Amino acid sequence: MGDRDNKTELFDQIARVGKALASGKRLELLDLLSQGERDVASLAAEADLGLTTASAHLQTLRRANLVATRRDGTRVLYRLAGSDVADLFARLREVARSHLPDVEAARLAYLGEDGGHPVTREQLQRLAKTRRVTVLDVRPVEEYAAGHIPGAVSIPVNELIDRLAELPDDGRIIAYCRGAYCVLSHDAVRMLTANGRDATRLADGMLEWQLAGLPVAT
Repeated sequence: MGDRDNKTELFDQIARVGKALASGKRLELLDLLSQGERDVASLAAEADLGLTTASAHLQTLRRANLVATRRDGTRVLYRLAGSDVADLFARLREVARSHLPDVEAARLAYLGEDGGHPVTREQLQRLAKTRRVTVLDVRPVEEYAAGHIPGAVSIPVNELIDRLAELPDDGRIIAYCRGAYCVLSHDAVRMLTANGRDATRLADGMLEWQLAGLPVAT
């Protein structure tokens, strides 16, 4: 039979994962890595961190075996250590939203209102088969290249206004981005509707699409 010291050691080892997750910036890095491999410079820029700080956060995640690395020439690329890490991140968000009222207030303050009626993954799949829709991926191009919804058109949100002519004048546009807490698709819908387009967004995003086991194109 195990003794008390062994039990303490067991729970202390499990707690290493919790300690690694106990930072908003490290969670943001996991969110970015759920979209595909990135190097530290790209992650630092996207998360608004200095290189040294981003590297320190990534090393904390790596020590807990939540992220892994590989070399590509002179670059070191980071990735999630497994799909279970992405699932853990998604579940952590939902538990926090269910039990902490401040999470919902912060979510609304960050994402804002887009005035649309979001569609579910199931609705998107049906609409793509039964009526004319354009599925629009508004993430950065490297994230689109790493994996996207089959048939989706790639126009990063910061290029959308200049590239409106590439989208059809009629039919519905359904935008999506990284996940349920990603502001890019909200911003895209606001831009599109302001320019007279029939636009809405996917209720969640690429993270949830992948976790549901749905087809992904590269």
